[in-house]
Amino acid sequence: MAVALIWTPLLVGLRLTCVFGTCGVPTGLLAGLGGTKAQQTTLHPLVGRVFVHTLDHEAFLSLPEHVAVPPTVRITYHAHLQGHPDLPQWLRYTQRSPHHPGFLYGSATPEDRGRQVIEVTAYNRDSFDTTQQRLVLEIGDPEGPLLPYQAEFLVCSHDVEEVLPSTPASHFLSALRGLWEPGELQLLNITSALDRGGRVPLPIEGQREGVYIKVGSASPFSTCLKMVASPDSHARCAQGQPPLLSCYDTLAPHFRVDWCNVTLVDKSVPEPADEVPTLGDGILEHDPFFCPPTEAPDRDFLVDALVTLLVPLLVALLLTLLLAYVMCCRREGRLKRDLATSE
Repeated sequence: MAVALIWTPLLVGLRLTCVFGTCGVPTGLLAGLGGTKAQQTTLHPLVGRVFVHTLDHEAFLSLPEHVAVPPTVRITYHAHLQGHPDLPQWLRYTQRSPHHPGFLYGSATPEDRGRQVIEVTAYNRDSFDTTQQRLVLEIGDPEGPLLPYQAEFLVCSHDVEEVLPSTPASHFLSALRGLWEPGELQLLNITSALDRGGRVPLPIEGQREGVYIKVGSASPFSTCLKMVASPDSHARCAQGQPPLLSCYDTLAPHFRVDWCNVTLVDKSVPEPADEVPTLGDGILEHDPFFCPPTEAPDRDFLVDALVTLLVPLLVALLLTLLLAYVMCCRREGRLKRDLATSE
C-alpha cells in the first residue's frame, strides 16, 4: 500500500547575526535585527489535510555548518493572524519549552480557503532580541481522489509535539496499513488530547498527554476496524473489558492506541436531506376540548382605590393625634416637680 504524507518543510529562513563571547557561547543571538525587514515565506496548506510548519532554532540562527545550536539557547515564538491578536480558528501553536522548536499545525476547513498571513515573532530569552517573519498561507483544495473513509485514533503514548514531525507521522501511517484495506492513507488532522478535554498527566515517567490522529483513505474500512468501533465493543469498554480487536495490533509497541476511543466516519453514503416543514394557513383546527375564556364584565375600581389609600391615611392620622395628645396635654409640669423635690 502506498503511504502518502503531505508535509511542509522547514521554510523558516532568516539571516541573523550571531555574536559569540570569549568562550564560544552565543551571547547575543538574534542581535541587531531591530531594523531588519520581516521576511516573507509562502506556504500552501490544503483543505482537509494536516498542515505542520516547524519553527526551528537552527533556521533562526546564522551558525556555521560545523557549529551546532548550543543547548542553552532559549527562543520562544508568538504567532498571530495579521490584523488580529490570535491565530485563525483552524491553526494552533505549541512549543514544549524554549529549548525545543515550535510548531504551527492544524487542518484548514472549506471556509478558510484563500489567503491568510501569519506573523511570527521570535524572542531570545537570554539577550531579549526579537525578529519577525510573515508566513503567507495560500489555502487551496487538495488534488486526487476524495477520502470518504475517515478514522480517528487516540494515541496515549505520545504528546502532540512528538507526532508533529514527519518521521513519527510516517511511521504511524506505515503501521496502520496492517489494519486497513489496501489503499492510500493520508493524515487529515492532529489534535492534542488537552484541546479535547483531556487532563494534564502527572509528572511521572512514561505519562503522556495523548494525541488524536485522524486518517483518511479512499479504501473502505477493514473488518477489524469495524469490529473495534461497533456498539458491542463500546459496551465491553463501558464495563471495563477489553474491546473486540480481532486482528493483530500492528501499531504496538511504538504507538499505544486506546481502542475504546476509535471513531469511524463513512462519508461515502450521502446524508439524508432534512425534511422541509410544510407551512399551513395559520388557522388552528377545531378542538372540541378547547374552551375559550368568557368575556369578563367591566368593573369600577374607584372604591377599591379609595379604601386602599384612605384607610392607611386615617390610621396614621389617628396615631399622630394620639401621640400629640400624650406629648403636649399629659405633661406633669414644673409645679408638681418642685413639690415632689425635698429641700
